[in-house]
Amino acid sequence: MEKFKLPDISKEKSVLKTIRIKYSTLCKIEELCQSNNMSVNRLINECLEFALNNIEDDVKEKIGI
Repeated sequence: MEKFKLPDISKEKSVLKTIRIKYSTLCKIEELCQSNNMSVNRLINECLEFALNNIEDDVKEKIGI
């Protein structure tokens, strides 16, 4: 599996979207962010991108990516 990397996203366009996250998951995310000096937003975006890039091929076909 590919390693998780943080690319330069300073020129990326973004949108505001409200989502619900389990409290226990958010606590882990906040702890990771604090210990690595990064924003929660950036870590969540990179985790989502990583998950989409590593999703099973049959699932990719079903959702059209």
